[in-house]
Amino acid sequence: MAGSSRKCHNDYIISSPGDVSPSLPNRKAKLRYTPKPDNQFRETSEINAMKQVLQNMRDGKTTVAEIPVPTPRAGHALVKVAASLVSAGTERMLVEFGEKSLLGKARSRPDLVRQVLDKMQREGVIPTLQAAFNRLDQPMALGYSSAGTIIALGEGHVPGTSGMDGFKIGQRVACAGGGYAVHAEYNVVPRNLLTPLPDSVDFESAAFTTLGAIALHGFRLAAPQLGENVAVIGLGLLGLLTIQIAAAAGCRVLGIDTNPERVQLAKTFGLEAVSRDLAVEAAQSFSFNRGFDSVIICADTSSNDPVELAGIIARDRANIVATGAVGLTFPRKVYYEKELNFINSRSYGPGRYDASYEENGQDYPLGYVRWTEGRNFQAIVSLLESGKLKVESLITHRFPIEQAPEAYEIITGKRKTPFLGVLLTYAVDQLASSPVIQFSKQVNRETSKQENLETGKPGNRITVGVLGAGLFANATLLPAMKKVEGLELVGIASAGGLHAQHSGQKFGFQYACSDDEQILNDPNINTVMILTRHDTHADLVARALQAGKHVFVEKPLAITSDQLSVVSEQLQKTDNCLLMTGFNRRFAPLAAQLAAHFAHRAEALYMHYRVNAGFIPSTHWMQHPDQGGRLIGEGGHFVDVMQFLCGALPTSVYAIAPTDNGRRYNNDNAL
Repeated sequence: MAGSSRKCHNDYIISSPGDVSPSLPNRKAKLRYTPKPDNQFRETSEINAMKQVLQNMRDGKTTVAEIPVPTPRAGHALVKVAASLVSAGTERMLVEFGEKSLLGKARSRPDLVRQVLDKMQREGVIPTLQAAFNRLDQPMALGYSSAGTIIALGEGHVPGTSGMDGFKIGQRVACAGGGYAVHAEYNVVPRNLLTPLPDSVDFESAAFTTLGAIALHGFRLAAPQLGENVAVIGLGLLGLLTIQIAAAAGCRVLGIDTNPERVQLAKTFGLEAVSRDLAVEAAQSFSFNRGFDSVIICADTSSNDPVELAGIIARDRANIVATGAVGLTFPRKVYYEKELNFINSRSYGPGRYDASYEENGQDYPLGYVRWTEGRNFQAIVSLLESGKLKVESLITHRFPIEQAPEAYEIITGKRKTPFLGVLLTYAVDQLASSPVIQFSKQVNRETSKQENLETGKPGNRITVGVLGAGLFANATLLPAMKKVEGLELVGIASAGGLHAQHSGQKFGFQYACSDDEQILNDPNINTVMILTRHDTHADLVARALQAGKHVFVEKPLAITSDQLSVVSEQLQKTDNCLLMTGFNRRFAPLAAQLAAHFAHRAEALYMHYRVNAGFIPSTHWMQHPDQGGRLIGEGGHFVDVMQFLCGALPTSVYAIAPTDNGRRYNNDNAL
């Protein structure tokens, strides 16, 4: 939207440290970069940030980086981490995958190769390769099981949930989930992946909660009853937790492993265990020649031996559950003759991979889903508290987070040393009696005069702050912005901090942070680009305008008429700030030629615009009601192009959609 040539200005609020918890000493989740002589950038200690373990997916290298402290949103808590558990299964596989060459990655993941080939057919070779390399360029946060203390709660309330009821600042908790309970000094974790800790459970033991839930979920899927015979194949960390859980449930348990030391360790828990070469004979004796009612495979091997052994020692119609990553070529004869049930266990339990449960805090009804992943976490903590699940003797190595790469040398076998539980530890500062993290700014007022963006004169200073650092920003907008002469990239923010830090270094920003207020209230920024998810656009636009910034926002500008009204009212109140929505198709060369061709027509212009944007499943984030759907999220592009070509606004709008009740099409997938 065009404005007059007067300069945009506003009063600004400058933050003071205020009342900050000692556990987060004067950290406003910000990194600053200063240029080196060779135009590279380095991190400085001007403002402290947290340490986090990252993996480079191109070469598999594991590093400890300085990352902005993440900002909790509604339904989430900021946790100061005391201990986290390194997974010798999942994390080792990720590191080994990252270390492979491109050809090696393709060979190990043919499913991803098929996705790339399909994308090439739809979108072309070059865009597909660019997207693939952009994904490889993104750092991966490692870890999924930690424990610590809540130091802040996200503001606001997620409709349909209990919010953060039951959690408070200063509370000790176990944390779970990839992307949440990562190896970092601070985690932002949603409520359903948090479990309160009793005083008797220490942080190191609590760091086993997530792995314990994996073992517990596998045990539940096997569905053994009191007094039944259960065999556990593989006595690594997962197997040693599983045999204790089975014993606590009143089952007769036999552990089996190829490593004699693991067998002996299992016996220290008062349980029976044998080596692999004695397994068949021992199984017959242990089960009184009946076979095992349940067999749980916790081994980590590409060999088919575990599933073959499970079939041999199982009774007729027994349940066999795999919680470990093993070869799955089944001997049909024995599985057929015994009519065995095989289940591949999925992570921690019901709720896993469901965004409405994990991210939005919507719990499942107890009467229908007794053991969700969250309730499995609670059960593991109860077993730890009662002493029925012992993990102290399973800890073989501890490393401070600064030495995390050494831990990965051990679990990947680069350093030849026996191991089981490998923990990362973190400095635990003394918490204040009521620690508070002040996320909102309270301010001095000073005026910042900004440059006129309308004159187009050389030397105009356009200083940009970016909100959002996702794939579209990194693959499309930020590379283009970096090439624009006279454009100064000042700050970039993302809620988790990690993507902002990566993009900040890659594209030459002056700092990265996790708090949008830092960008909106920075007097050195006169233009804000909003590249976040659709439901956040209108609020951020209104706040940026209120702060006196020029605004570029990716489509859509708003997803409801009420949101649009708020933006419109704020724009009218704002003194000459420019607002532009990213309807970029009107700027395509062909669109400009078409507009010029039809500019002097004497008759009405009739247009029929058919769009094949491709199918998006109903589970995609864009299809969530909170995000407005595809018509609002994408369809605006095409309405804008038609308005541009004809030079007029619509006089009437209507839509026709298929009515198959969502079986094949979402309502706005086909119009």
